[in-house]
Amino acid sequence: EITKKKMKKIIIVKLLALVSVSSQAQLLYKISGNGLKEPSYIVGTYHFAKISFVDSIPGIRRVIDECQQTYCELRMQDMFIPDSLAIIQNAQLMPEGTTLDKILSAEEMTRLNAYMKDLLGADMTNPMVAEQLGKFTPGAISVQLLLVHYMKKDKGFDVNNQFDTYFQKQAIAQGKDIGGLETIAFQAKVLYQGKTLERQKEGLMCQVDNADFIDKMTEAVIQAFYAQNLDAMKAAADMKMHNGCDATPEEEAQLIYDRNADWLTKMPAIMKQKATLFAVGALHLVGEKGVLNLLRQAGYTVEGVTE
Repeated sequence: EITKKKMKKIIIVKLLALVSVSSQAQLLYKISGNGLKEPSYIVGTYHFAKISFVDSIPGIRRVIDECQQTYCELRMQDMFIPDSLAIIQNAQLMPEGTTLDKILSAEEMTRLNAYMKDLLGADMTNPMVAEQLGKFTPGAISVQLLLVHYMKKDKGFDVNNQFDTYFQKQAIAQGKDIGGLETIAFQAKVLYQGKTLERQKEGLMCQVDNADFIDKMTEAVIQAFYAQNLDAMKAAADMKMHNGCDATPEEEAQLIYDRNADWLTKMPAIMKQKATLFAVGALHLVGEKGVLNLLRQAGYTVEGVTE
């Protein structure tokens, strides 16, 4: 009989094997046709990737120089608008008077503290940590802890030189325009306010109780990105535990697919205006509802750039 733990290991081995066999082994794609006078491009990014990895993407330097503007999910400058930090903080906080220890049981807090101690070296029994995180929603804490997972797995991350903002910095250095497909307020709502507190609590405890699974999934996602293998990256991110811990179709749509569809309402006008380099999370590109397929359905020719 195959146990649940053994099944997880089998799935993980298969995912890691996918890294070397996919036909979609590139991150940079050319968008042409459908009335465009000159092509635009889209590159899949990974927030914690090393900046030096840019030079491993075939054709990216030429594309950076050729394109007249760069669009990302957010405009880098928007992060420095005074209201932006307040928007993010407000989205992360629970209602006044509510703290994490009031919505988690004592036993759940014990499990959370053990997980945090292992991951961070500190937990909610530390007054400073409790003061800083105790008023955050379970979803906000879950996001922060997941980010730490990725940062520990890929130690080349530099908060001052993030991979997904690198392309905007290059455009600014060349005197070109930059833009964002979304706003800070929208992303804050999607990340932190898209679920009920009860569902957020469930998600946080799923993360706490399945640290090994999260760790292996994180490793598979990172390896797939560095292999420039979108199929394997999506397969890793789509790993299921086949219980209430898995994202519902509605949650997946809110986080990925609805946003992809929204971007497709904006991209045609942007590309018609100027040759554009779009730099967005790699997981948004792949799949039937991914941006690459949506662009093709809209009448564009989409081709992987190999040199």
